[in-house]
Amino acid sequence: MAKIKSVYICSECGYESPKWYGKCPSCGEWNTMNEEIKDVSKAAPAAKSRSATYAKPYSIGEISTDDEHRYDTGCKELNRVLGGGIVKGSLILLGGDPGIGKSTVLMQICQFMGDTLKILYVSGEESKRQLKLRAIRLGVDSPNLFVMTETDAEVVCEQIKNVKPDLVMIDSIQTMNISELSSSPGSVTQVRECTNLLMRTAKGMDIPMFVVGHVNKEGSIAGPKVLEHIVDTVLLFEGDKQMSCRILRAVKNRYGSTNEIGVFEMTDTGLKEVDNPSVMLLSGRPTNVSGTCVTCTIEGSRPILAETQGLATQSGYGNARRMATGYDYNRLSMLLAVLEKRAGYFFSNNDTYINIVGGLRVDEPAIDLAIAMALISSLKDTPVDEKAVVFGEIGLAGEIRSVSQAQMRVNEAVRLGFTKIVLPFHNLKGVSCDEAELIGVKNIREAFEAIS
Repeated sequence: MAKIKSVYICSECGYESPKWYGKCPSCGEWNTMNEEIKDVSKAAPAAKSRSATYAKPYSIGEISTDDEHRYDTGCKELNRVLGGGIVKGSLILLGGDPGIGKSTVLMQICQFMGDTLKILYVSGEESKRQLKLRAIRLGVDSPNLFVMTETDAEVVCEQIKNVKPDLVMIDSIQTMNISELSSSPGSVTQVRECTNLLMRTAKGMDIPMFVVGHVNKEGSIAGPKVLEHIVDTVLLFEGDKQMSCRILRAVKNRYGSTNEIGVFEMTDTGLKEVDNPSVMLLSGRPTNVSGTCVTCTIEGSRPILAETQGLATQSGYGNARRMATGYDYNRLSMLLAVLEKRAGYFFSNNDTYINIVGGLRVDEPAIDLAIAMALISSLKDTPVDEKAVVFGEIGLAGEIRSVSQAQMRVNEAVRLGFTKIVLPFHNLKGVSCDEAELIGVKNIREAFEAIS
């Protein structure tokens, strides 16, 4: 008779405990311990047998990389984020909110890569008919695309060995399960073990594999953090699904940089690449209106112009409200304190709102000055010069500190027709431009006087 016992597993880090805790002893997260049924009798026989073959160690000089190459996905934005294409034998985790475009982008690259590669698309969420209807809508009709609807991870791996495809797509990992495990699909144990099984198959057969992962309510990829450690690359789709702009960002990449982003626009025929994201993010920008300012941020090797909007209005409650969309909330609180203490602009009795237009999320300190200018503009009800671009980091003493790659930011602003560029004073000596007026500023008041 099977021995069954209950264990409690943390959904964030995978920590196991025989009893429930409100706070995980390992990662410190609250309310993440979930009960799962563990079958002890099935786990015991696995330890009895050992493989008679062992991995042979090789000298690093004996290993050849002459035949190493990357597969072109046919999508420049995806290639940029991956670091130049798909590496053979890599396991790529693609996450994002429901409806953001994860399955869509995978189906679209099947059309281009299907010309030269055999692709196996495994879906645990849709039927074969549903996959066919989506393929018709996206214009995907490659004869080398094979689809399979299966949720058993062992069956999937067996079919991969039989079909021997050049590329595999699993949609999604939360629907996969191993029948020997008693826990339900989507649980921490199932997700972890299924990913391990798929990883061994991908590495053993040198086949690249995309794995779609769901996200939790906090926006991070569902399942324990060990899931992200297993895979080679973690890609995350960002952006409001109610808006057309989608940002693809590499959270982890063993074969390239994690600073690059890909910009897409969602249409009725699928995702389309945006070669010039600055134009899209600035489209529809209001003129002669207070509370808006254009800045330039660097995402990897790409400069992007973005519109920052600020709103300061009289608070109707005892405590003023603060809200930030696309910008760090704690950074906003710090900027408001600096504006009051160092520059004399008082926001204590005002509700303050910040928005980065287009669904873009920016963590770079170089947009501090543009955020401050948008807030002051709204507070004073004074429009910012519509031909001005502002960038610079604000220190706690109220000073404007220099930023990196100032020349690249200036060139991007000039390319889009801006004629006034406000930047840190210490960046002036390393920047040259004949098509626009460069104004170096040392503090916040100088910056606002230059653009108002």
